[in-house]
Amino acid sequence: MFAELSLWGLPLINPINFSELLVRFCFNLLSLIILVRYIYYVTARRKTYLFTYMLIGITIFSLSFLLENVKLELGLALGLFAVFGIIRYRTDSIPIKEMTYLFVVIAISIINALTSGISLAELIFTNAAILISVALGEYFWMYRHESSKPIIYDNLEYIKPQNKKLFIQDLERRTGLKINRVEVGQIDFSKETVKLVIYYFYDKKKVDFFEEKSFDENSFLTK
Repeated sequence: MFAELSLWGLPLINPINFSELLVRFCFNLLSLIILVRYIYYVTARRKTYLFTYMLIGITIFSLSFLLENVKLELGLALGLFAVFGIIRYRTDSIPIKEMTYLFVVIAISIINALTSGISLAELIFTNAAILISVALGEYFWMYRHESSKPIIYDNLEYIKPQNKKLFIQDLERRTGLKINRVEVGQIDFSKETVKLVIYYFYDKKKVDFFEEKSFDENSFLTK
């Protein structure tokens, strides 16, 4: 009965399409939760991208599903391309790992929205293969996640090459972190400070009291 009703020329409901949308949306949402909350966040500990990845995944899925049977005109296609281009170039640069996760989020959402010609088993296998591959990369192949922190250091004497050992020991004593490597940036002799980026391996068994922040390392070291 509801299928015959319409409002402003639009059918009130299409039971077949709506049920497919509901099932695919829930399936895509489950995949996004596993990927973003239980794979990405557990290793990266960056809350900043949780909200972003979930919304981008849901939006891309909805956009792809609803436009699947719509013939896009050239103006609309160029408009969508321009919008995404503006969003990309107007935002701060993010690390390559976060960009990779963003690509995976978009890819999964598009796959779940547009692959209407394949079976449910194939769709489940594709999602599972992507999620398992990411999980294996995070938990086994790259278990020791290297994190970085920007620091303003106030002992110029220790940055000399001959004092490298004392330099690392002083940084580890002050930060409480086991430092893997250090990048030395701009030196301010008037203030007797130097900009550093320290790299350390994140231990998943310990609580990370430092909130992970995304920053442009090259920009920080040279400004």
